[in-house]
Parts: sequence; C-alpha cells; structure tokens
Amino acid sequence: MPPAERLGAFALASFVLIVIPGPSVLFVIGRSLAYGRRGGLLSVAGNSLGVLPLVVAVALGLGAVVAASATVFTAVKLSGAAYLVYLGIQAIRHRGLSRAQLRGAGHTDLASTTLLRQGFVVGVSNPKTIVFLVAVLPQFVSLQTGSVPLQMIALGTVFVLIALASDAIWALVAGSAQEWFARSPSRLAGLRATGGMMMVGLGGTLALTGHRT
Repeated sequence: MPPAERLGAFALASFVLIVIPGPSVLFVIGRSLAYGRRGGLLSVAGNSLGVLPLVVAVALGLGAVVAASATVFTAVKLSGAAYLVYLGIQAIRHRGLSRAQLRGAGHTDLASTTLLRQGFVVGVSNPKTIVFLVAVLPQFVSLQTGSVPLQMIALGTVFVLIALASDAIWALVAGSAQEWFARSPSRLAGLRATGGMMMVGLGGTLALTGHRT
C-alpha cells in the first residue's frame, strides 16, 4: 500500500476529477434514461469492472504502450466509440417496445450479465482512462514503500471505487426520471431515444477527439 498521506491526496484528487461530469457520466445518464435505474446501475458496475484490467495493465507497464502509440490508441479508441454508437442505435431502434417485448427481443430489461458485459466493454475499451492512469498514478507512488505495481493497483482501485459511487448516484437520479416517464409509453419512447442519441453523440465525440485530449 502507498503511504496514507499519498493515498489520501490521491483520493481527494480523484474525487475532484470524478465529480466533474465527463464522458463516463454521459454514458451512465444515457443508459439510465434508456433502461431505468437497474440498467443504469448494472452499466455502472460493468463499466467499473472494465476499468480494473486497465489499472492492472498500467501497473505492469502495458498501459504506457497504449499511451505512447498513436496507432494503438486510435485503434482502441475507435473500437470503443463504435460500440457506444451501436448501443445508442439499439436503444433508439427499440425505444417503443414494452418491457416484456424488450425481454423477448433480447434487449433490456436485459439480463444482468448482458448489462454488465456491455458496461464492461465500454470501460475496458476507453484508452483515455489508460492515459489518465499512466499520467497520474506514478505521481502518488512511494519508491521507498513496497512494490510499485501493487501501490499503483491500490491507487487505481481507490479511483474505481470513487467513480463507482459517483456514477451510481447519477444512475439513480436519471433512472428515477425514467421511471416517472414510464407511466406514458410515448414519453418513455422519447426518453429512450434521448438516451440512445446521447450514447451515439458520445461515441462520435470520442472518435473525433485527438490522441492527447
């Protein structure tokens, strides 16, 4: 474990960064508007689980390869962006289906494993998370205190837990709004389409951003 003072400083820095809405929050809101609190929370859990392999990769030095290589970064970025667009299009296409029909079509109220898997793919395919971890984690590591990779994994886990708690709040708020709109099929269809368009827009934005932004 890193020294307590460094761990505390990192937790504070992570909290300040996480509470500022960014792409992760937009993803969570879009999913929650489309699929409700359950879909949003499971997407948050899957997204957080997807970040953990990135933490390990950075701790082992693999993250630096993605951060340094424009080709690898772009390939991962475009794959993740394309998947976000796909999820958004699916939400728009099936915006008018009832919950029973959604289950029968293999969408959501999706099985928990499907919601988790989709969130995981979004989390693990975000190269900007790797760039952030590569840039920030080493600054809070103590070379005189234990294994550097283990310290980085501990710090990364703290970051994931804070992000999980913050994103879960967004999911609950947006999911509660979706539950109210569910009283009207037409309003619910419009809300699902809005959530889908948010995901499509987020995917397009991420695809067009540069390597260092």
